[in-house]
Amino acid sequence: MTATTHAHGKTTTIPGLLVFTVSKVEDDRGWFQEKFHRAKLIEAGLPRDFTVVQTSVAFNRERSTRGFHAEPWNKYASLVDGRAFAAYLDLREGPTFGTSVSVELDDETAVFVPAGVANSYQCLTDLHYLYSVDQHWSSEAYDSASFVNLADPMAAVHWPIPLNEALLSERDRNHPMLSELPRS
Repeated sequence: MTATTHAHGKTTTIPGLLVFTVSKVEDDRGWFQEKFHRAKLIEAGLPRDFTVVQTSVAFNRERSTRGFHAEPWNKYASLVDGRAFAAYLDLREGPTFGTSVSVELDDETAVFVPAGVANSYQCLTDLHYLYSVDQHWSSEAYDSASFVNLADPMAAVHWPIPLNEALLSERDRNHPMLSELPRS
């Protein structure tokens, strides 16, 4: 098994939101992948000032849908296994406010989400969601996050699993619409 993997990045219509292809190498024994290799990712477009201080993993069941949330930190997210439909919504002031981008995630896709861009995902299979951030999680910081309703027509996200059939938390069902968010 060769221990070399590669990262290739591409930009999106949301400034700073980057999608990376992170290859893996396989043989009869299994596979190897560098989920986060700083030098390779910087070469592929990751901001140089992104410094990981915390990495977390979440297990999600098929049909689970995590609501739009824009935290006050930058995030690098990928899947260890499984597949998901991810949607991103720019909540930062400026000409791209309200712009949405969707990406199908698998174990060879990673996304850099800048602070102020809401992210959400819908599980097409059971999966493990791995993410690294550049600020430690705290309830105070999380309380400053912005949340948007997944069904907001202004976001124009076409969820592969209808939201009335998806597994959603009660909190995610009741987030405000984009037009209800305070704007500075």
